[in-house]
Amino acid sequence: MENSDGNGARAAGAHTTSGWVRTWGASPQAPDNTVSGVDPFENATLRQIVRVSGGGSRIRIRLSNEYGTAPVTIGAARVALAGDGHLIQDGSSRTVTFSGRSSVTIPAGAPILSDPIGLVLPALAHMTISLYLPGRVETVTGHGTFHAPGWIVPGDATASSALDADAAPLPAQAFISAVEVLPDRPANTIAVLGDSRVDGIGSTPGADRRWTDVLAERLIGRDATTRYVVSQGIGGNRLLNDGIGTSALARFDRDILATPGLEHVVIAVGNDLVFSFAPDTEESAGFLAMFGGEPVTVEDVIAAHQQAAARARAHGAKVHAATIAPYGGSDMYTADGDKAREQVNEWIRFSGVFDGVLDFDAVWRDPADPSRIRDDLHMGDHLHGNDAGYEALARSIDLSLFD
Repeated sequence: MENSDGNGARAAGAHTTSGWVRTWGASPQAPDNTVSGVDPFENATLRQIVRVSGGGSRIRIRLSNEYGTAPVTIGAARVALAGDGHLIQDGSSRTVTFSGRSSVTIPAGAPILSDPIGLVLPALAHMTISLYLPGRVETVTGHGTFHAPGWIVPGDATASSALDADAAPLPAQAFISAVEVLPDRPANTIAVLGDSRVDGIGSTPGADRRWTDVLAERLIGRDATTRYVVSQGIGGNRLLNDGIGTSALARFDRDILATPGLEHVVIAVGNDLVFSFAPDTEESAGFLAMFGGEPVTVEDVIAAHQQAAARARAHGAKVHAATIAPYGGSDMYTADGDKAREQVNEWIRFSGVFDGVLDFDAVWRDPADPSRIRDDLHMGDHLHGNDAGYEALARSIDLSLFD
């Protein structure tokens, strides 16, 4: 049967009992707290493509209406393996059900988890998720940085193998927040808590070139227990204060600790000091207005890292931290902010709090000016990486940290 419960599968993670392991994720954001949003729509299908990290013999998807202002009805949903272009692979399309029903209403403020789906998903596979929404939808819980293609199609197009001519591009991820699998070998998950550098701002859209994507490629095929990689980065996110997205400490339980198969946590959030010390100029005033809250200190950021580490260890996970990469030359740079960044980095390297350190500062800094990213590794804004920059971060990581 297509949607049996799958409970008899072999347990796959050290901290799961059902065997489910998360293989892809996108942190939910409110419509007014995203880089871009989805306009209201009605009687339409959202088709989105995601690339998973590890594979499995069965899958389930998680949808979110957590920032919605009204219930949202999913009239039909299907998943499939993505084919060339806009197509899906023949014979791979599967109906998605929720508590045995093909239609479901997600309450405002709530997520929902699908029934298990009988689809074999290879490692690093691209899959399509098609959601038909018959009623009017005013507010969409989504994810503002869209790293893979998505479209909005009139009517119920969930069973269509190709896109309708009237399909329009989706500007952001919509409703989908996770894909989970039953692995066919021992596996667990590395969940990465981060900001825009984790979210891959500056990498080529649709090319899977975030550093978390490249790390997943490196980890697949090893003889040891397979590690799946889930990016929970939000562009503009901070540890201590809300801004673009709920603060990292506030969303930590939902986005990190609730991850099925969680074994490792990576903390890679560097915006708190950037925005606290940013120059208040006429050019930056409008942007900085999106980031409320009192400025924070080096001691505040250290305490936030300690809090995240303690909460992760209470769930049995190992904890790693990334040093904060340079940002000299960007509109946000100040010498005082850079000094604070260096102080936090020294603490991350030598405090002994973490099971491992990902020294991204050392990878990106320019030997001629350590306050700046090397010119060949950033997207042109002296703040975010390009494809080569994110590749360099991923290649620098010692994979034995996750053994």
